[in-house]
Amino acid sequence: MARLFGTDGVRGVANTELSAELALALGRALARVLEERGGGRPRIVVGRDTRASGELLEAALSAGLMSAGALVVPLGVMTTPGVSYLTGALGATGGAVISASHNPPEYNGIKFFDPQGRKLPDELEEAVEGLVAEAGGGAGFVPPVGGAVGRRQAAADAGDRYLAHLRQVAGTGLEGLRVVLDCAHGAATPWAPAAWQAVGARVTVIHDAPDGTNINVGCGSTAPQALAQVVRQQGADLGLAFDGDADRVIAVDERGRIVDGDAILAVLALDMAARGELAGNTVVATVMSNLGLERALKAAGLRLVRTRVGDRHVFETMEQGGFVLGGEQSGHIILRRHAVTGDGILTGLALAAVMVRAGKPLSQLAAVVQPVPQVLLNVPVTRRDGWEEDPSIQAAIAAARQRLGEEGRILVRASGTEPLIRVMVEGDDAALVRELAESVAGAIRRALRLPAD
Repeated sequence: MARLFGTDGVRGVANTELSAELALALGRALARVLEERGGGRPRIVVGRDTRASGELLEAALSAGLMSAGALVVPLGVMTTPGVSYLTGALGATGGAVISASHNPPEYNGIKFFDPQGRKLPDELEEAVEGLVAEAGGGAGFVPPVGGAVGRRQAAADAGDRYLAHLRQVAGTGLEGLRVVLDCAHGAATPWAPAAWQAVGARVTVIHDAPDGTNINVGCGSTAPQALAQVVRQQGADLGLAFDGDADRVIAVDERGRIVDGDAILAVLALDMAARGELAGNTVVATVMSNLGLERALKAAGLRLVRTRVGDRHVFETMEQGGFVLGGEQSGHIILRRHAVTGDGILTGLALAAVMVRAGKPLSQLAAVVQPVPQVLLNVPVTRRDGWEEDPSIQAAIAAARQRLGEEGRILVRASGTEPLIRVMVEGDDAALVRELAESVAGAIRRALRLPAD
């Protein structure tokens, strides 16, 4: 059986790769694992984004949880960081969110949280996976009956508690700020406008009409161009584009220019360092972050620690080192004093607070990062393994590294969530970067007998 859990839970095309049967088996297995490890009857918080398949998978996952005796606290449409926060705030045994994040509408995913709202550790994911592999949720499973069957437990104030948390982190001083929010027709739709209105901002909202099939389509953090146009038209101070489950945010400055996760990290880091709040004067980011971020931090006397791709790896490194700020170029920013996972709404509020404290527009603050040319190519593949052993691909990578020398970086890796091999090349010479990225991508296509784009 292939491994179910990727870098961010179980993910696939809904109702085929990620079926109702699999969701039910995952729910039953999670309830059994948490009961065995924690003792007592599990109580699981469950939320989802706005995909059409979310209702189907929520019903199946909840049925699996309750079939093993767990109590389910349904949150309905809720952001991933909201589920994470509420898992801890409501004293639950664990949490589950049904979302495929930034992926297209036909995809969906399931990821689990521990009682503190952190992503489930590998050990417990493997235990869940082991039970799923056994038909019927595991050998020796005796379904509970009568009053031992799981039930639903509403938490009517859950949303208000999450908003109060965001309001507390935001502090004061954001009154009157002109903000445009792109909710990507996703889980941010009910929560981001409410959070910004609560701090007194003047809010314009776009892409806030989810119909189950339009999440992330031409909008949100992966397509912020429409947001940039509205920011310019309205003369707004700030634009924020979320992904489907709002754990990521990409900003737009007052001139309509995109401010990615690397620049957001730099702005937050310099502000925290100036106030003595950046533990170890260190920022944690992934191997995908631009060299420009590393240079900006170094110029300010700060250190960048790189990890493997995935917010899970960023958070693990932050916990191990006691660091408080980390994230990804994609806009997945973790402010560890306030959250244990990326929270796009919270990050946007924190970024605005820096603007107010500094008395400067975002364009000036973000200019501290001067990105070097970077090319990212996604090569579609039928399988994500085997490329690392192919001599022709490795020869192409080695040749590219030799030509780049010390003035650039090349990274080739399989996507953790999609059937893609990702090729990233960066350096000061834009033409050379493009040439080398195309060269390596071409070697992958030829070796795997794939058609050219």
